[in-house]
Amino acid sequence: MTDPGTLSLGILVGACVFLISYLTGSIPWAFIIVRAVTGEDVTTHGSGNVGAMNVRRTTGSWGWFAVAMVADAAKGLVPVLGARLVASGSTFSVQGLLAPWAIAAQRAAYPPSLLPLAFFPPLAVAGAVLGHNYSAWLALRGKRLVRTGKGLATGAGALLAYDWRYFVAVVVVGLLVIAITRYMMAGQVAAAITLPVTAIVLGSPDWPFALLIGLLVYAAHHKRFVGLLRGKEPKLYVDDGSGPRG
Repeated sequence: MTDPGTLSLGILVGACVFLISYLTGSIPWAFIIVRAVTGEDVTTHGSGNVGAMNVRRTTGSWGWFAVAMVADAAKGLVPVLGARLVASGSTFSVQGLLAPWAIAAQRAAYPPSLLPLAFFPPLAVAGAVLGHNYSAWLALRGKRLVRTGKGLATGAGALLAYDWRYFVAVVVVGLLVIAITRYMMAGQVAAAITLPVTAIVLGSPDWPFALLIGLLVYAAHHKRFVGLLRGKEPKLYVDDGSGPRG
């Protein structure tokens, strides 16, 4: 029997999970790093995005690129881990934490009143990626909400905590495509497509969610991907200059 009070509380907590994940994902580490290192605004350089590669383009440093990459990945990893801990409750175990979330949720067999718990980690993934792509903190600074990133590093960190199989597939395919084509954009789009494909191949019940996240990441790349198809994307676009925006 469903307890309306418990169900309502679960929905409210789920909304909080999404909001906290969104605000965490919104932390513009690339902007903060570049401002601290060079005093400049990272959005005025390179692609204009608040991401690790634009830190490289602005600072010329692979070291700061690595710092930004780890920081952005943590924006996805930490909220999803937190959501899994909350959703697992008294059944938490290290083995359960390492299991793909769709499998762990099935094992938990949540009763109807506690069903919202199963959605906490997916909400955390979506919130973190949306936060990176549309930073609330930079929106306050610029007084308008605009796209600020593409969600790759943050999404990868979130996937590592959500389902390590998705993480491995996305990273391996993305890097392989970049190595073969020498186009970073091609690898990034391939990674976005790989996510739902992997979920379907594995027969995961959360494949609609994987498709949603894949589409969310692809949408951030669409403009420049079209440019790639038209021959307007430079190979290995890692330096500041006259490269494409967006």
